[in-house]
Amino acid sequence: MPRRGENIYKRKDGRWEGRRLKKDGKYQYFYSSSYKGVKEKIKQTPEATGPRKKQANATTPNAVDLFEAWLKDTAPRVKPSTYESYYRCINKYVIPFYGNNRYLKITEDSVFRFTRLIREETELADSSRRKILSIFKIALREILKGSPEYVSIIDLIKPPKLVDKEVEVFSMKDQRSIEQAVLRHERKQAIGIVLCFYTGIRLGELCALKWKDVDIEAGTLSINRTVSRVQTFDEGKNKTELSVGSPKSRKSLRKIPLPEFLFVILKKHVGDYGEEDYIFSGNQLPYDPRRFQKLYKRILTDAGVTDRKFHAIRHTFATRALELGVDIKTISELLGHSSVSITLNIYAHSLMEQKKLAIDKFNDLYVYNAKIQP
Repeated sequence: MPRRGENIYKRKDGRWEGRRLKKDGKYQYFYSSSYKGVKEKIKQTPEATGPRKKQANATTPNAVDLFEAWLKDTAPRVKPSTYESYYRCINKYVIPFYGNNRYLKITEDSVFRFTRLIREETELADSSRRKILSIFKIALREILKGSPEYVSIIDLIKPPKLVDKEVEVFSMKDQRSIEQAVLRHERKQAIGIVLCFYTGIRLGELCALKWKDVDIEAGTLSINRTVSRVQTFDEGKNKTELSVGSPKSRKSLRKIPLPEFLFVILKKHVGDYGEEDYIFSGNQLPYDPRRFQKLYKRILTDAGVTDRKFHAIRHTFATRALELGVDIKTISELLGHSSVSITLNIYAHSLMEQKKLAIDKFNDLYVYNAKIQP
């Protein structure tokens, strides 16, 4: 496993590739079937010694060095899941672009070409292209801070706009089938799916729930943390590990009122443990979201419902709330969105349906007025 800051990464074809900066400012490339193989080849080169490092330190850092330094500096300041996204983007797209094209400096031309390359990459989804360019922009904002070219370079990075897509939602019939399948299922953790249908919480938030987050007297559920499986970058450790951290945004720290029946089924199907115990693991280790995903897929099969992402449950909760006439601000706060505008953008289609139903009521008003006219 490569360490942070190393110019070694795994290619799509399964091989490992390493890069070493030579005295002439160009890169020398090394290939092997394993990470250790590449590292050994780099060590065996005559220039991979102290004098080369001394000379490199005496020169101005090149573009690749700057991006690697930014990654190293960012690691302790962001969540593990965020760092994983940064690491993948910089090492998979940014560093190969600057290394392969021999761009030693970050210039308007290089930034323009990279931005155009990503925007025109048809094999990437719109969301992926936007994510790559957004991270690229975040990195350059810090790297170029105070530079006279800061504004002109940053303005070149324009992530593509996301095309609004109708969110996936379970029908009321499908929801009922899933709930019945959950109640029949032998795994006690399955009840978490019902909990999500009636609270709209995210999968990571569900797996991170502790019994102390449930306040029966107040009738609320507190969302204080989230759990995710993230890549590790330290050699000798497992490839991934569970990471417990704060929720997605400050607004995601919230209290959600629970209907009484949810308290009943939690006690009945999951049981009761110590306050510090996680609800769905029954101990002081969080339940793995990947295991919950697999359980969710089995529940959909048992229910005879078309496969959808787990996040569709969250969308279903919001849609049902709109159908019940809950105002958009309340829905936004229940979902933990950072702003109401996010909720409006995501559920624009559902909102329009509710507006149509509201306007249809004027038909009855018109007919009534027509009847009383002389």
